[in-house]
Amino acid sequence: MAELPPPPERRRPRWRVPVIGVVAVVLVAVLAYAFWPGGGGDAGKSQDKAGKGQFGKGAGKAGGAGARGGPASPVSVAAAKTGDLDVIQAALGTVTALRTVTVKTRADGMLESVQFAEGQIVKAGDTLAKIDPLPYQVALEQAEGQLARDAATLNNARLDLDRYQKLLAQDSIATQQVDAQASLVKQLEGTVKIDQAMVDTAKLNLSYTTITAPVSGRVGLRLVDPGNQIRGTDSNGIAVITQLDPITVIFTIPQDTLPRIMQRLNSGDKPPVEAWDREQKVLLAKGFLVTTDNQIDVTTGTVKLRAQFPNVQGNLFPNQFVNVKMVVYTLHDVVTIPMAAVQRATNGTIVYVVGDDGTVSTRPVKLGPAEGEVTSVESGLQAGERVVTDGLDRIREGMKVEVVQPGQPRAALAPDGAGKGDYKKRLESMTPEEREAARKRYQSLTPEQREAYKKSRQGQGGAAQ
Repeated sequence: MAELPPPPERRRPRWRVPVIGVVAVVLVAVLAYAFWPGGGGDAGKSQDKAGKGQFGKGAGKAGGAGARGGPASPVSVAAAKTGDLDVIQAALGTVTALRTVTVKTRADGMLESVQFAEGQIVKAGDTLAKIDPLPYQVALEQAEGQLARDAATLNNARLDLDRYQKLLAQDSIATQQVDAQASLVKQLEGTVKIDQAMVDTAKLNLSYTTITAPVSGRVGLRLVDPGNQIRGTDSNGIAVITQLDPITVIFTIPQDTLPRIMQRLNSGDKPPVEAWDREQKVLLAKGFLVTTDNQIDVTTGTVKLRAQFPNVQGNLFPNQFVNVKMVVYTLHDVVTIPMAAVQRATNGTIVYVVGDDGTVSTRPVKLGPAEGEVTSVESGLQAGERVVTDGLDRIREGMKVEVVQPGQPRAALAPDGAGKGDYKKRLESMTPEEREAARKRYQSLTPEQREAYKKSRQGQGGAAQ
């Protein structure tokens, strides 16, 4: 019997493979939607409920902590206080020496020696340099010789006048001769006075050969070296002395502030002034206002003021730029809060007030003058009320908060009291959403708070993620 040929191979339609693939993808998507947490299925709903039970409404969101049924959000607060607040006028000032003197010679000659060091602090009257005194010593001796000669001539004329007067009394000499001798004596007396003046001038010129400091202060760089011929007409001089203690600062303020300043100055008060460095981090000196300029600059609408500072340590240097802070006036018995608590809203400025039950509420406030990190509150807040200063990005109206001290590790970093027991096991038992929420809360900590939290987790099987 003949063998039958095999039946022909049955081919599948080409369109069936892609269709099956599409159906499989759709089926997987449906199953994922039904059973994935937060999806539409019962498993997703049950898991979402479990997540809400541990983290509160809005789990996995940075702002969800502290909602009803969830852990309280940690914040730092400060109490509004009643006290005095100085209203400060800030300005940019230039340090100016009280006196700057260019030391020049008053006698021409060769500079014999310099007796100061550059940058040295000198007192008024200290010797700075000397000029060759020999020419002036010779001129003095010449004047003294002239004086001695004319003084001797005067003495002889006086003796002759005395003899003539005795002879005139005896009627032995003519009156005309006596009068002529008296006139000669007067003439010689004038000559002696001139000679005496010449001697004094020579002594004065000789004293000018020793150059002394006219004021106390710091000597600058030496402008002339010994051996040079110097004259009183030289423009540069020998050196420059700048008085550093006390020292002044010139700065400008708006013309609107001038009436209050003038009122204090006219009453004999001297408003306190502080000089700070360029970054306003280092206090250089404390002083007081001395005076104001006599006119306002019409181009800028400002007026110049001069303040004086003690400068024993030399923190202020001439022509140095400094930041000036002057107390214009003082507010008494005003409510003050930290500037960190103030938030800007569409309807003005607000603060978050923490009630006795730990609930946060927004409060519109009207601010007054501020000084540094503190501002006054004119209305909207009472002394003793607590305002949130840190953690403002994690709170909203009506939510519960937990007050913590600055630097203290924040609570509720992980659900279900993860700070107790084996943290690693609790971490493994979290859902992905719970881990993400814990991670975000951990990232919101400062470096110091993270370090403190890590130390608290040591020995519990893991570290914060």
